[in-house]
Amino acid sequence: MSKKIIRQKINNAFLRQALAAFAKQYPAARTAAFEGTDFEGLRERISSSRKAALRNLPDLLEEFRTNAEKSGATVHLCATSQDALTTIRDIIQGKDVDFVVKSKSMTSEEIHLNPFLEKAGIRCLETDLGEWIIQLAGERPSHMVLPAIHKNRQEVADLFSRETGYTCRPDIPSLVETARTTLRDGFLTARVGISGANLAIADSGTIGLVSNEGNARLVTTLPETHIALIGMEKVVPSLAEALDIITILPKNATGQKITSYVSFIKGPSPGRNLHIVLLDNGRRELARDLRFSDALTCVKCGACANVCPIYEIVGGHVFGHIYVGGIGLVLTPFFHGNEKAREILGLCIGCRRCNDICAAKIDIEGLILDLRERAVKLPAQKTLIGAFMKNRRLFHSALRAAYFAQKPFQGKDGRIRHLPLVLCGDTAGRSLPPIAERPFHDQVTEPSPPGTGVREKILFFSGCLADFVFPEICRDTMESLEMLGYEVAFPKGQLCCGIPARYAGEMEIARDMARLNTEILSQEQADFVVTICPTCTVSLKHDFPKLLEGDPDWHPKSLDLAAKVFNFTELAAGKIAALRKPMAGKAVSYHDACHLKRGCGVYREPRKVVEGITGQPVVEMEDSDACCGFGGSYAFKQPEISREILKKKMAAITATGVDTVVVDCPGCKMQIEGGLEGAGSPVKVEHSASLVVERLRAL
Repeated sequence: MSKKIIRQKINNAFLRQALAAFAKQYPAARTAAFEGTDFEGLRERISSSRKAALRNLPDLLEEFRTNAEKSGATVHLCATSQDALTTIRDIIQGKDVDFVVKSKSMTSEEIHLNPFLEKAGIRCLETDLGEWIIQLAGERPSHMVLPAIHKNRQEVADLFSRETGYTCRPDIPSLVETARTTLRDGFLTARVGISGANLAIADSGTIGLVSNEGNARLVTTLPETHIALIGMEKVVPSLAEALDIITILPKNATGQKITSYVSFIKGPSPGRNLHIVLLDNGRRELARDLRFSDALTCVKCGACANVCPIYEIVGGHVFGHIYVGGIGLVLTPFFHGNEKAREILGLCIGCRRCNDICAAKIDIEGLILDLRERAVKLPAQKTLIGAFMKNRRLFHSALRAAYFAQKPFQGKDGRIRHLPLVLCGDTAGRSLPPIAERPFHDQVTEPSPPGTGVREKILFFSGCLADFVFPEICRDTMESLEMLGYEVAFPKGQLCCGIPARYAGEMEIARDMARLNTEILSQEQADFVVTICPTCTVSLKHDFPKLLEGDPDWHPKSLDLAAKVFNFTELAAGKIAALRKPMAGKAVSYHDACHLKRGCGVYREPRKVVEGITGQPVVEMEDSDACCGFGGSYAFKQPEISREILKKKMAAITATGVDTVVVDCPGCKMQIEGGLEGAGSPVKVEHSASLVVERLRAL
């Protein structure tokens, strides 16, 4: 995606305001809608039933077809989008009409139905208010549920004025009345109506639709012929599974307890026709894909876009192709080809908010990372990444050269405030910490002590950023753990955790790094492996077993290692609570790192550490778990988006009124600290290990 387009979206004041307002009100509305509902239990049932349905898809399709046709419907199984297009065109032309009304359908957007019908001389009128707006604008939906969220009232009034021929006022009641009056003739005169469907029930041949406007019912009941275009993956076994989806859809999509209309259609009404077009378009093949089939369990609620920090900044016309948000990035290569997906896959920052909210419990972020392996990459990328990540000496030499190269750009305080040439704009408004003169692994001179058996032994895995940029945090970590009663060793052979390779789509290199680090960390007997970088924690604890799943020699070892991996605060929390010594200090705020809270499920322990060591409750900032915009190399690949995310985090920190914010991720420290210093803020950013050792020394 070109920087010019991204910049246009960032500078679109109304778009930013509209998306920010929705992002702000959505969580509270959603929480209220789910009150009394077990969200985790509900989505677990949906995930399980949807996966089972995909495994049994051929039989369910045949069952649905048989029962739907028994009820009087005609079912068309279409292998490709072209098959579906010609089938729908032929049905319409067979009725000798050139005008149809249509209700909202993302599947029709997927196959570009409207332009195809227009070329065949068939006018298609969108009757959903949002869809009609974007049809008049000649655009595509910017959200799966809220297609016109990017349009303001004046823009809509101008579109309606152009369409109707008289001036429309830019107030909502007037615009709604204009739409109702204008669209009414379409409902009354059209002989063919086209809809989508949210689900198809196999054991009865029934289709189900949920909507907030009455247009869907008018489209499916008034015309003498109803055509329902449905993706094959929407077939469910029975009403029980359908009701679960209907229960979760409005709550997760818009924060409503239930939509205004829920319609079940079984066969045509007397004197009318019902044609059900079941679309494959790669779905059967995707359902058989062991890695990516989970994408088809999506219920199309759009919640992954609702909570996505990237979508909030650039909108769906950038963060997606036809299907937008995190799941849109996953579906695009399968429905529209790798070329359409190549650029948008790189826009994901990997914050995992989509995973937390997904109605079908899809590992969206994991699927996006795996899809990057298929993306077209620079020919030398694999060689360069592999050479630097596997060869510590070469990696160290390169960083040593960078240490000397950075000196002309350092200020009096040692921080880097201006990079040369094209990189200057990428760091505007931020200061960066310099590469350390001596990385931590060079400062550790003593060999790892043998375990005494008296104290529990920890192997400390530092991670690259802390090792080369924040060696003082590494020293604080080892010292604080020793003061808390552990025996701590630093295996000097440890390498990068491999996550940069995985984010770059180089899975073989990531697997090599998993094997190498598993071997290195398994050479010494230890009770725990402790990290101070949540990304490293996720990598060692979750990614290594996944990457090595097919390797019978290394998978068991990776599982043994994973069982020992903990983040610093997980071990420190219990020890600090057991000290039972009075602590004193100023109240601080705390920023939850994405991979720590959502990747590892760790969020209570850091607060116990902070509160135990300061003697004060944490001053919670708004959206403490909102991404800071770092995302590893993302901050440098997409600096403008990163900067906008950082601004929101800085505002939340400033609003707390504290003078210190605590983090558990070196990357978050670098990002937030650089932003605050660049803005002239006096707020300090401190890693929890440094906070702990400082207070323990004072005891």
